[in-house]
Order: sequence, then structure tokens, then C-alpha cells
Amino acid sequence: MQDNPQTAISDAESHVMEVLWQSPAPLVAEQIVDALSRTRNWQAATVKTLLNRLLKKGAIAAQKDGRRFLYHAVLQRDDWLAAESNGLLDRLFGGRVAPLVAYFGSRRKLSAADIQELRKLIDEFDDGE
Repeated sequence: MQDNPQTAISDAESHVMEVLWQSPAPLVAEQIVDALSRTRNWQAATVKTLLNRLLKKGAIAAQKDGRRFLYHAVLQRDDWLAAESNGLLDRLFGGRVAPLVAYFGSRRKLSAADIQELRKLIDEFDDGE
């Protein structure tokens, strides 16, 4: 397995990963193709290419089941989210959350509900210290 497979997951590959993360059981390629056909206009060959890339990266594993393979995620969604989030913060905001929130606030991308939720989170973090 690669040292940091989560940093190497492309946007297209992340859609395949989402299907696997949402499934409680391993899936065959046809099930993944079917799930993605609802949101993407991808051919089966495209999905199989993405599965092979993810296998090589160690983000997923496959187990032979007769004439087909059952795929499941090795990379945990929380680990991937943490790496992606930290990478974004590091690249764009020097690793700090406050400038990120300030940026969205200055662009009026925060709704009243967002602001209320942020206040609640800050209060919870303050109570935890």
C-alpha cells in the first residue's frame, strides 16, 4: 500500500470510493457501475479502470468470488476526509480554520443557519477546554 493513498485519490476515484463507503457489504463491479450510473454517465470500462487504479493505490481491496471480484474500501472515509481537509487548509489558508471561515463569510457563502451552527460548535469547543 502506498504511504498516503488518501492524498492520491482523484475526484473521479472519490465517486467510486463513496459507493464503497456507503455499502455495508463488498460489491461486485456491476453493482458499482449501477450505483454510479444514477449520478454519472460512465461506461463500465471507466468504472473498472477506476477500480484498478484504486486497487494499485491500496485504497480498496478485491476478493475473488467465483468468476467475479468483490470490492471493499481499505481506506477509511474519515482518514481520507481528514487528509483532504488538512491539505486544503495547508495549501490555501496556512493550516488555519479561521481564515477559511472568514473567506466564506466575506463572500456571503455562510447562511444564517451556518453561522448559528458555527456558534454552537465554538461553544462546544470552549466547553471542552
